[in-house]
Amino acid sequence: MFKSAFQFAGFVMAAAIFLAGCQGGGTSASVGASGKRFKVGVSIPAADHGWTAGVGYWAKEAAKLNPDIDWIIEDAKEPNEQISDLENLQNQGVDALVILCTESAPITPIAKKLKEAGILIVNVDRGFTEPIADLFIEGDNKAFGRKSAEYMAVKLGADPKKLTGASGSIVILRGIESTVDTDRYEAAMEVFRANPGIKILAVERGFWNRERADKAMQNILIANPKIDAIWAQDDDMALGVENALKAAGRNKGIWMLGGAGMKDIVKRVMEGDPLYPADITYPPSMIAVGIQNAAAMLRVGKENALKFMPKHMMIDVELILPDNAKDYYFPDSVF
Repeated sequence: MFKSAFQFAGFVMAAAIFLAGCQGGGTSASVGASGKRFKVGVSIPAADHGWTAGVGYWAKEAAKLNPDIDWIIEDAKEPNEQISDLENLQNQGVDALVILCTESAPITPIAKKLKEAGILIVNVDRGFTEPIADLFIEGDNKAFGRKSAEYMAVKLGADPKKLTGASGSIVILRGIESTVDTDRYEAAMEVFRANPGIKILAVERGFWNRERADKAMQNILIANPKIDAIWAQDDDMALGVENALKAAGRNKGIWMLGGAGMKDIVKRVMEGDPLYPADITYPPSMIAVGIQNAAAMLRVGKENALKFMPKHMMIDVELILPDNAKDYYFPDSVF
């Protein structure tokens, strides 16, 4: 559906216009019915890799579009820090929270507590382990896993229609423990299991981090002298894997599939780099959709908004191939 961060940002504005247009009566768009100026907290992971850096960038950009609201943007390196941030945001009297979890399970209890305290909760990307959020916005991670694994299977010799018959030795890298990683991995494994000729040599966590993926791949390379391909799941992890491959002198005759549409990787797909034959979209700008919808829901009134707003919004993901990569390449993008 959204083939670029810019198309996605356009949806952000459309959502805002729609919700703002639903507001009735003479209440100002800047304040609630009581005349109080709204305050919204945004809690996101620290920028430990390119995608989360993009999240931080888009969060700030979305806040700029809503100067009538007081925004407090906090980033956290790990769950305990994020829990503390969320408690502090509650103490500051926020009307709404937009939360992208550092990890799903540890953040779920505090999110539930805040929801019960009457705070509007918008959850983005890494979902809670219970259906707590008033609005949950995510990329289609099951499609991410399935589409990327199907691409790999076909490249390893599977029949393009039956998606069976592939053979080869692959390595799998997983991300941070979260609904995102679980959905991607389980969907990919369904495809790989349908191809018994695919031998999975190792499954390790790279935590969506370049350095940690590099270290994990170093150990995998020592134990496995023959690897055909790598399901890296994430572009930052793919770059870490590439570092390990180069250091070991094994970056020829191997290929991998990352994910998220990092401009540097998209450029290499576009140029036909054999190490990166494809990529898959997953825009960090989805945080802006969460922020914009939180603002609009407060303006129209939380109870009114919940009468017609969906509780779940999902964004399509698309394969990026050499023949369409130009449509996904934005050299001026932060990511």
